[in-house]
Amino acid sequence: MHRPALLALGVVLLAASSLLAQTPNAPRIDYESVPDFIKMPTGLYMGEAMGVATNSQGDFYVFTRSGEGTRLFQFAQDGTFMREIGQGLYGFVFAHAVRVDSDDNVWVVDEGSDMVIKFNPEGQVIMTIGRRPEAQQLVLTPERGAPARAPRPYNFGRPTDIGWDPQGNIFVTDGYINSRVVKYDPEGRYLGEVGTPGDGIGQLSTPHSMTMDAEGNVYVGDRGNRRVQVFDNDLNFLRMIDGVGAPWAVCVSPGPHQYLFVSNSNTTGNSKDSYDNAGEVYVTELDGTIVGRFGTGGKRLGEFGSIHAIDCRNPSELLVAEVTTWRVQKLLLDLGM
Repeated sequence: MHRPALLALGVVLLAASSLLAQTPNAPRIDYESVPDFIKMPTGLYMGEAMGVATNSQGDFYVFTRSGEGTRLFQFAQDGTFMREIGQGLYGFVFAHAVRVDSDDNVWVVDEGSDMVIKFNPEGQVIMTIGRRPEAQQLVLTPERGAPARAPRPYNFGRPTDIGWDPQGNIFVTDGYINSRVVKYDPEGRYLGEVGTPGDGIGQLSTPHSMTMDAEGNVYVGDRGNRRVQVFDNDLNFLRMIDGVGAPWAVCVSPGPHQYLFVSNSNTTGNSKDSYDNAGEVYVTELDGTIVGRFGTGGKRLGEFGSIHAIDCRNPSELLVAEVTTWRVQKLLLDLGM
């Protein structure tokens, strides 16, 4: 992948595409939240809900940070607790994302251990990418005045998310420090990458979430730059989507008509409007055309406290994981389909 050619192509495509302005009057989408959805056992508590993902059977997984550390829970489709996976695992330090692949393998991204961990459906570890740093290697982010570790093919700097193309290739957003997207083959062998810190085309500022469409294109929630960048399967820039706030979470739904869901969970000030907008979710076509939006900030049922992850396997029945309200909500949407 040649960086000058990438940037030149990006400039041409960016000029040809219509960048979306902020659209406060985007149509409102009707939705409701299922009450008392999650059913935790007595004495077991949900912490910050960092990730949520469903498998092909409708069961779902929640990756959470709590007083007991990072934990991975499995629930039945109706929200009944089933089991905990990976308790005490060396790679569990500071949860960030969980995803389920087409074979129902469960993958977690741990920001604290700099590791991506793959579990089979039975809950056994069958692959890892990355390595937990030794104590003397731990660093702060560059903006806090500490030097970042140089990115290497198999070493991350606070990674954030994972996805796969139809061929099973693996894509990782290496997020807080290295500001890049890395591609591996299905066995975990390095294939290439894109991204450096910055706000230009192909540059990233906290690539916080990622999702893939049916063609294997990569949608990166470029949170610090308040946009979604879209790359093809070889990590060449395709287009930019803005007007959807600061994307903490992104998800592309399956099926013949795919939608992009984007969580705008960043506040932009101290006003009530700023707080309300921090609970928004935008729904767009894959080209960035805004279909509508829903949600507001808050703690009540149907309000949102910093949505960190969206599962949209069924675009009419979303699961959203919230950081500040320590919960997962199931949402029933009316998308007019």
